[in-house]
Amino acid sequence: MGGMAESASQIAAQRGPAHLNLREPAHLNLKASVVICAYTEERWPQIGNAIDSITQQTVRPSQVIVVADHNPALRERLEDEYPDLDVIPNEFARGLSGARNSGVERAGGDVVVFLDDDARAEPDWLENLLAGYDDDSVLGVGGMVLADWATGRRPRWLPEEFLWVVGCSYRGLPETKAEVRNPLGANMSFRRSAFDRAGLFDSSIGRNDTLARPVGDEETEFSIRLLAPAPQCRIIYEPLAVVHHHVDRSRESWWYFLDRCYAEGMSKARVARLTVTSAALSAERYYVTHTIMRGTRRELGVLIRLGGIDALGRLAAMGLGVLWATAGYLKGTAAQIRFARPRKREPE
Repeated sequence: MGGMAESASQIAAQRGPAHLNLREPAHLNLKASVVICAYTEERWPQIGNAIDSITQQTVRPSQVIVVADHNPALRERLEDEYPDLDVIPNEFARGLSGARNSGVERAGGDVVVFLDDDARAEPDWLENLLAGYDDDSVLGVGGMVLADWATGRRPRWLPEEFLWVVGCSYRGLPETKAEVRNPLGANMSFRRSAFDRAGLFDSSIGRNDTLARPVGDEETEFSIRLLAPAPQCRIIYEPLAVVHHHVDRSRESWWYFLDRCYAEGMSKARVARLTVTSAALSAERYYVTHTIMRGTRRELGVLIRLGGIDALGRLAAMGLGVLWATAGYLKGTAAQIRFARPRKREPE
């Protein structure tokens, strides 16, 4: 008489532990050092939210490092408020790249994880980031960055394709786990050994409160430099690793939008100069020819069917955004050429 078929787990249990082919995921044994870089007390509520979100993780980090970027008063306040954290000064040049480098130098974990000081992480954020390192070929894992608008919602004229302007995940990024050229800076991680391979972030790139424009892309330059000698290695985008990035009112204006697009173009020119132009612009070419073109067709359809100022505003933003970024790239390229050109020797 036939009976109910036994499940695989039942059979394995009867055979005993020697027959269980269970391999513990590698990420369960990884130690993570989380780095938060802060530069101003004006963000104190956001800094607190970022730190609190780390303490509530399903997988606890082995180390939490908060870097005070050339701000002794902020450092003292952090030390008083969070005595259990590793609060350190930025020992490198002022700016985000230097602060991140200070965090890397202090990090003792297998993976160095970066969270912006104005972002808060979901409870399973670190767990999902670390899971990507079960594959030995993965050198970096980045996650999704959702906008937390100060006004409660995204400006109607701002297309989702341009949410990178406010440091967030944008339409055009993979919707599932996938290989990417570089992660988003607000939510990224790298193996500690990656910095032994490629060095630190380039301090000549990245945000600095002394600069007129919000330039960036230090994570792009580092990622290209990291992968160039190791084509078999990868950087992964994991959308399940989610953080919420605070976007204050000052970043919801047309002025900020255009300024940020221009600065992005200038940053890309600098990255192209430091690396290989094809690598520095590969994602951007696809973005313009595919993501922006699809967005333009979508908004044109909305405008034709429904009309309205919102669709017209988003169309204008996509066109002007690409134009301003291109202008910034051309200006940055010209500046790099002038800088590299040898000066004429003065007659004796």
